[in-house]
Amino acid sequence: MKIILKVLVPLFLVFLTAACSNEQKIPNATDYEVESFTFKNQDNADISLEDLKGKVWVADFVFTNCTTVCLPMTANMKKLQERLVEEGVEDVQLISFSVDPEIDKPEVLREYGEKFNADFSNWHFLTGYSQDKIESFSLDSFKVIVQKPEGNDQVTHSVSFSLVDQEGRVVQSYSGLADIPMDDIIKHIKMLQS
Repeated sequence: MKIILKVLVPLFLVFLTAACSNEQKIPNATDYEVESFTFKNQDNADISLEDLKGKVWVADFVFTNCTTVCLPMTANMKKLQERLVEEGVEDVQLISFSVDPEIDKPEVLREYGEKFNADFSNWHFLTGYSQDKIESFSLDSFKVIVQKPEGNDQVTHSVSFSLVDQEGRVVQSYSGLADIPMDDIIKHIKMLQS
C-alpha cells in the first residue's frame, strides 16, 4: 500500500499541477526573449527592459511620419489603454517603438502621443537608437521585420501588438490594425497577472 501511495500521490500532484497550469495557458503562446535594451522615451528619459521586469506590457512598432497603418494602430493602442482602465487592470505598460528614429526624436514622439491623448504614465514612445538597431532588435526580439528602404521616407514594419510577460518574453501577438481582439488581449493580460 505504501508503495502504491508513493507512486500515486506524486502522479496525482503532477496531474493537478498540469491541470492548473493549462487553465492559465495562453492559446498558441510564443516564447521569444526580448533582448536587453535602454532607449529614450518621449520625455527623453531612459526606459530599459529592467524597468519593465515584473510588469506585463504590450508593444508595437510605429513612426510619426507614417502615411498608412500607424495612425489606426496608435488609435487602437489608445483604445486598449482605455479598456485597461475600464476593466480595472493595473500595472500594464504600453510600449511603442519608433521604426524611424532619425526623425522621431523624443519631442516629436511626445507631440505624436498627445494627438491621441496618450496617458504617458504607462505608455512610452521609444527612440534613441540607430535604424540598424531597431531593425535587428525587432527581428531578434519580436520576430518581426522593420525595414527602411533606401531613399524612401516610409518604413516597412509589423502591424502587430505583442504581449510581453513579466520576465520579458513575448508570449502572444495580435492584429494591431483591424479586428483587434481586445477581449482576448485583456483576458491574456489578466491571466499573466493572476
